[in-house]
Amino acid sequence: MSIQDRQRWDERYAGGEYSERTHPSALLERWLPEFAPGRALDVACGAGRNALHLAAAGFTVDGTDISAVALQRAAHSAGTQGVSVNWLNLDLEDTALPQGPYDLVLVSRFLQHSLVPQILDRLAAGGWLLYEQHLRSDLSDIGGPRSNRFRLRPQELLHLFGELNIAYYYEGLVVDPGGARMALAQLVGRRQG
Repeated sequence: MSIQDRQRWDERYAGGEYSERTHPSALLERWLPEFAPGRALDVACGAGRNALHLAAAGFTVDGTDISAVALQRAAHSAGTQGVSVNWLNLDLEDTALPQGPYDLVLVSRFLQHSLVPQILDRLAAGGWLLYEQHLRSDLSDIGGPRSNRFRLRPQELLHLFGELNIAYYYEGLVVDPGGARMALAQLVGRRQG
């Protein structure tokens, strides 16, 4: 990402954007009982809602994000909740993901196609991937990015991670806890081993 992108995200978080989003992803909550605590990576974690939930569940968590402001908010929340997360301020277009192996890799509403090989490489044998991303849609009343550049085509997520054993896949409308309607693709898959 460019310096302007980093500044834009810092400004959004400094302005309080996503401050009401403290709940973990509903997909993570639903699947968490299936995952044995281990080492987890939350890619583009923002203010850390999912990373914090994983840490509270006993995972050792690395959370990455381009926004230092988001990570400051995340670190404050971790202190308040009494959990520990390793926060990493990374521009993933210029820097590789942290070294694995990870028992769980989580990507929630972030898309960078060039990371797919790295994500697969970071999964431990038997490790899980939980991925949720905005889906292209003709509906005008859905939340999320307006540009299709940041939205998946139908079945694209399934194709990108098809080498995993797919335990769950869904494409369609989801209502967030705040009431916003989202068109999402959701995948839970496991590396063989």
